[in-house]
Amino acid sequence: MKHSATFFDLATGPQARATWPLPESTLTYFPDVRFAYSGRDLAAGAATITRGAEMVDNEPHIPVLIDRCVELLAPALTRRAFDGTGATLVDATLGAGGHARRFLAQFAGLRLIGLDRDSDALRIAGERLAPFADRITLVHTRFDQVDSMNVDNIAGIDQTVAANGGIDGILFDLGVSSMQLDRPERGFSYSTDAPLDMRMDTGEDTGEHPESDLTAAKILNTFDEKALTRLLREFGEERFANRIAARIVRRRANTPFSTTGELVELLYQAIPAATRRTGGHPAKRTFQALRIAVNAELESLRHALPAALGSLRPGGRIVVMAYQSLEDRIVKSEFAAATASRTPPGLPVELPGYGPEFFALTRGAERAGSDEIEGNPRSAPVRLRALERVGGEKR
Repeated sequence: MKHSATFFDLATGPQARATWPLPESTLTYFPDVRFAYSGRDLAAGAATITRGAEMVDNEPHIPVLIDRCVELLAPALTRRAFDGTGATLVDATLGAGGHARRFLAQFAGLRLIGLDRDSDALRIAGERLAPFADRITLVHTRFDQVDSMNVDNIAGIDQTVAANGGIDGILFDLGVSSMQLDRPERGFSYSTDAPLDMRMDTGEDTGEHPESDLTAAKILNTFDEKALTRLLREFGEERFANRIAARIVRRRANTPFSTTGELVELLYQAIPAATRRTGGHPAKRTFQALRIAVNAELESLRHALPAALGSLRPGGRIVVMAYQSLEDRIVKSEFAAATASRTPPGLPVELPGYGPEFFALTRGAERAGSDEIEGNPRSAPVRLRALERVGGEKR
């Protein structure tokens, strides 16, 4: 498989700021960004360091809804043995390995396959999960590229999967990770000035060709006004998409965009003052739209979910955590289709063998409780949904 991502020097501490501070002119518009951390998406607040948080490369790392994830997936992972022996869990968005570490520690016989498109994340996760090295397989790939054929290929490495005829549990923790947000060099955060890249895999640390040459700067400097408007409206749900796109085109005619600070300053000027006072950070929707476009996040999710559902064995379970409405709509739609009867409409009874292939484990989307949000503000926007494949034996 292709695939590599950038390895950057680590931050000097949990409160480290960017090596590129915002220009003073921009700080005039955004005085709070001297101190604030970026949120994970539209609804996230400023992150704070919480007592008891695990540290990853001197940065706080708190897995979101970890207890609920374990509660939902445990029945599928312990069908054969209470310690997870004989079961395989796929962490499709491994990140720094926080969720994976909890599962491996709690279920001493569990096998885990961890996927991530970011080679820096895989390096960190590999170090954190070193005590469980004999039970893990880490794969450098986008989760949508693990279709049924690739699952079989992984099964060749992990014989447990081949013996069981499928995966027992799958976990998706969507969106850009906290680790990526807190590293200003990646260009995901609007609270520090950095190059406008936003790629989750740039290929720099391994010397391989990146997944894509498309960067946030390339979008801003080359897309026409109509395309920019559509991108901001569809991927950022930005109500001022027309105004922003027009200003981007006028500004780049004199000076191309190269840093996040330049974009933040333009967005302050483009968005009306009344909205800035009540609508949160004015850059949040535009940054989300650019990140989604650069990394083809929604397209990847649309391909990944059917492949993941198809790889589950009977009785297997899937948990998906989404952090913004665009992702959650896709998850909701796929899950609704998976739990619907396949009997042709209009028949008075359900045909044998045409019932739903999955049933829901949650009633709608579950949210983080107030205690978790207080301890981990980035959990505030999370929406968790879970399914089980029909046909598993009851214990």
